[in-house]
Amino acid sequence: MELDDITITKAIVDDFSKTFIDYTEVDVALVGGGPANMIAATRLAQEGYKVALFEKKLALGGGMWGGGMMFPRIVVQDEARKILEEFDINHYEYDNEKGYYIANSIESVSRLINKTVTSGVQVFNLVNFEDVMIREDDRVTGIVINWTAVSIANLHVDPLTIRAKVVIDGTGHEAVVCNTVQRKIPNAKFEGVVGERPMWADAGEKSLKETTREVYPGLIVTGMAANAVAGAPRMGPVFGGMLLSGEMAAKIAMSKLD
Repeated sequence: MELDDITITKAIVDDFSKTFIDYTEVDVALVGGGPANMIAATRLAQEGYKVALFEKKLALGGGMWGGGMMFPRIVVQDEARKILEEFDINHYEYDNEKGYYIANSIESVSRLINKTVTSGVQVFNLVNFEDVMIREDDRVTGIVINWTAVSIANLHVDPLTIRAKVVIDGTGHEAVVCNTVQRKIPNAKFEGVVGERPMWADAGEKSLKETTREVYPGLIVTGMAANAVAGAPRMGPVFGGMLLSGEMAAKIAMSKLD
């Protein structure tokens, strides 16, 4: 069989266009493809919700790829070990008294991505978040997106919109979605983004239990973005809190959707 270049082009454009149109209205739109949002998206999709995840870079994974200072290893505490087991991530106990588990960061990200995609989450990579949609009831009702390349080139190209019942900000240290709400709606009932404090793994990990929450109607924050919004410490290359934060974000989102 002879391969036809135009047929290949049509197949790619046709399939992507149909998918994109279908996902202009979703139950949950997640901004950022780090570990917390991958866990949240997977849990939501497993429960049958229509979920789209938007990542500005080529690949999902956030800061997990690099492990600690480019040593491709991460630490996960005992509390989150069940997630490593569920996602078939190989790990071993490093300190049986403190409950530290070591995992390969590259394998961890690969397994998370695989589970996210196969669970039914629709992933849109190379897509940049630009703005939120808010209507008369002062509730986040969606996001505004554009191609990452447009942002990098600083081109004046108008964006498109995604309607969502719930939006989850998992954009890491920058807390991009929350910062946008703070900047554009100064009189909103929003606590604002405090900014993360210096690294303190123990305090930062424990803080995520409280900082993962709905910060504005229709907007949930998770992972490092949650600590940045609340002014809690950063955690470094320990990722158990991130994974658990993603689970918490999914539960909060489900409570808003049911």
